Amino acid sequence: MKGFEKYRKMYFMPPEDCYDWVKKDSIDKAPVWCSVDLRDGNQALIEPMNLEEKIRFYQMLVDIGFKHIEVGFPAASETEYQFLRAIIERNMIPDDVTVQVLTQAREHIIKRTFEAIDGAPNVIVHVYNSTSVAQREQVFKKSKEEIKKIAVDGAKLVYDLSKNEKGNISFEYSPESFTGTEMDYALEVCNAVLDVWQPTPDRKAIINLPSTVQYSMPHVFASQIEYFNKNLKYRDSVLISLHPHNDRGSGISDAELGLLAGADRIEGTLFGNGERTGNVDIVTLAMNMYSHGVDPKLNFHNMKDIRSAYEELTNMSVSMRQPYGGDLVFTAFSGSHQDAISKGMAVHDSGKDPYWTVPYLPIDPKDVGRTYDSDVIRINSQSGKGGVSYVLKQTYGISLPDKMKEEFGYLVKDVSDKEHSELDAERIYDIFKETYRDISSSFHIPECHFVQNNGIEATVTITSTDGSTDVVTAKGNGRLDAVSIAIKKHFNITYELTEYTEHALSRGSSSKALAYVGITSHDKLIWGVGMDEDIIKASIDALTAAINRTGLDNLKRS
Repeated sequence: MKGFEKYRKMYFMPPEDCYDWVKKDSIDKAPVWCSVDLRDGNQALIEPMNLEEKIRFYQMLVDIGFKHIEVGFPAASETEYQFLRAIIERNMIPDDVTVQVLTQAREHIIKRTFEAIDGAPNVIVHVYNSTSVAQREQVFKKSKEEIKKIAVDGAKLVYDLSKNEKGNISFEYSPESFTGTEMDYALEVCNAVLDVWQPTPDRKAIINLPSTVQYSMPHVFASQIEYFNKNLKYRDSVLISLHPHNDRGSGISDAELGLLAGADRIEGTLFGNGERTGNVDIVTLAMNMYSHGVDPKLNFHNMKDIRSAYEELTNMSVSMRQPYGGDLVFTAFSGSHQDAISKGMAVHDSGKDPYWTVPYLPIDPKDVGRTYDSDVIRINSQSGKGGVSYVLKQTYGISLPDKMKEEFGYLVKDVSDKEHSELDAERIYDIFKETYRDISSSFHIPECHFVQNNGIEATVTITSTDGSTDVVTAKGNGRLDAVSIAIKKHFNITYELTEYTEHALSRGSSSKALAYVGITSHDKLIWGVGMDEDIIKASIDALTAAINRTGLDNLKRS
């Protein structure tokens, strides 16, 4: 692709080796989560949320379990200002929740911000200025010392104004465009800010390291974070926070490796909304931890409701393939995948393994409010016998015999292929009934009586479609065998009764049973199905269905 020559690496490696994070294989506890949906996410919307929409979104974030919520840039617009005032004056900030406000390191903006937070019980004042080479040289045209002075002066003003506030005020500083800043210089600026604030273990400050633009591969970002973790002053009194964007599509990886490298806190949004390619997706991050057996301290059990509210309030859409939240993320169309999931679910349901190990499903879909029958296995022309039989069992309680599954699976796939469409459970059930139960018949058996007489003797009433009725008597090893012999005798036909299975329905009416009968003629196995409260009646109906499916004229004559 032409044009690549004009690009070069825009990031800086730390001045020392920082690879201890490589030795860790997992995150063992949840970070402090900070939602920036109402600020970073909101400013990226085509139509930013109005006051009441922001209040609804804020309440959803509280309900999910966020303890830090960046509520906006109150000096930026009247809506932002009034929203903060509304949640303060309506007493909507729980005692264990801290709201966060963003301000540039500029005097009039900082003062306006402090007017907005008056009366809030717990507030983080988040001050920032840009430190990268590109911003210093192209935007601000200032030296390193001048840029550092902006940060320090902003920190001093925030500190001084906080003395007049009754609420609990915490401080956060971000060297914006951190990933395009020399690491030793970024550290120098952050340490200068901390020298102003003098944090302590019981009054911690936050140093937020944003990948404002994602320039490097995730391992580089992890090394940058480890450098700060090892060299930041007042380390036991500071929360290192990450704010990954997603320009290279690796926001999740940056965040996870950054946590391995020593970060304590994550700023992000639900489903990754944000400027350009978005922020890091907190839903995915939290659920990734959950899938490793770590409590993320956020509640996404009602994922569909959260997603629905998110889409309504933001006018954004969640992709069908969005991890954990998308419509199709637990769905298998492939026959081999469906078969593996079906077998894995059987093992899980048996209770033999206390852990979730079902193939192809990293978490139990029920944990985020999804259902197996409509969300996990869906049927189209790529599906197989395992998926088709699984849908019938989950939805209708029908357990197909193993030898019947393949035949019916191919039948359903063929219908889907010809119709060029997905088939829902009801359509599959209709195909099942039309194929094996509700079929055109040459005859039926309305009545049958049995007596024990050197075996089982059956007196069978056979009514043909021409209206004729005959009563036939025959003996067999059992009831179904006796009826089968009577049918053969009456129509002068022959076949082998080779398969028989029955079970009670596990869905719907518990008083009904299904019987499956397979007959073999000309080396071909033909199935029929019967359903009735009386298992004998169901078995006879299944036998007649199999014979009628074959056709009397297609059976061997005695």
